This record gives sequence, structure tokens and C-alpha cells, in this order.
Amino acid sequence: MPERTGSIAGIVLAAGMSTRMGQNKLFMQLEGETLVRRVVGRVWNAGVNPLVVVLGHEAERVQGALEGIPYLPVLNHEYERGVNSSLRAGIHAVSDTPAHAAVVVLADMPFVTTAMIMTLVEKYRHSAAPLVISDYDGVNAPPMLYDRSLFPELAASEGQGCGKQVVKRHRHEAESASWSPEVLTDLDAPEDYERVRASMEGRH
Repeated sequence: MPERTGSIAGIVLAAGMSTRMGQNKLFMQLEGETLVRRVVGRVWNAGVNPLVVVLGHEAERVQGALEGIPYLPVLNHEYERGVNSSLRAGIHAVSDTPAHAAVVVLADMPFVTTAMIMTLVEKYRHSAAPLVISDYDGVNAPPMLYDRSLFPELAASEGQGCGKQVVKRHRHEAESASWSPEVLTDLDAPEDYERVRASMEGRH
């Protein structure tokens, strides 16, 4: 099976309002940096090209937090409609580039690593699968890698769930990478942040 070459884009969804957190979680500090910079930096380090960051709520402040990282800002004017509106905005932006595929990452998943992104890319390059999904002990969640052939379906996806319908439709063709369920932590409420911060401090 010949290796699939060509650039693979990264799309970080960073437009949400953090309503349950009571403050913008993207600016919460973990290990000395803001959550959004931590996640975007790790995606950038995986060698994606281009790196698209979808902005919405407090867009200028997010841009300030990402200073020095080369990325393409995309403004989602409909961010209040939820994560799928940001996914569509990111996919539209990447469709205008030569990228052969795109890895979609949520900006509030502090345990997603550069190595995870690179694993998804490797599995894609050495297969014919139209998508590579992350599997957390039976739960499928981002990061997910989608081949360009799926971009029209993603761009049309409505409702919630960040491309879940597209994943369901193509699950039988997908490659998957398995991760520990602990990695599937997103920061939604203050107690999530306290728990994650304590676990990180415990590792040092």
C-alpha cells in the first residue's frame, strides 16, 4: 500500500463560550500556559499545514494568547450555535487549501498530545481509510482525522456532536487509534479544572 503523501491540516475549535465554567476556560492556566496555547501548540508541533484555529467568543483575546504560533485564524460568526458551526467554518477554510486531510481537535482537551496527532496522521498515511478516529475504551471523540473526500459531508453537518454523524456513516471504513479513557477529559465545569490541575501537579 503506497504511503499517502501531501499536507494534512489541523483544525482547532476554539470558539465556544464556556457557559458552564463561569469564565472563559481557554485562558485557564495549566503547567504555566493557557489551555488554548497548550492545545494549539501541541497541534502545531505535529507538523500540520495549515493550522486553522476557529475563533468566536472573545476572538481577539484568544489571538493574543496564541501570539508567536503560526496559524490561520477563522472567525465563526455563528459560534453561539455550537461546536458543529465551528467545525463547518474550519472545514470551509481548509477546503480552500491543498490539504489532503484534516485533524480536528477541541481546544478544551488538555491531555491531547503532539504524539496522538502524529499517530492519527501516520495511520492515515499508511491506509486507504477515509477517516482515523480516536477510541477511548469504546467512546469515539476528537481528535479525529478526516480525508478530504469527507469535507463536503462535514461542511453540511448540522446539530451537535462535532461530525458524529459522519463518523457513524463511515465507521466501518475507519482506522482507529486507542487511547486511555483518562485522556478524554475536557474542561466544562470548575471542578474539572481543579481535578486536572491537581493531577498535573501530582505528576511533577
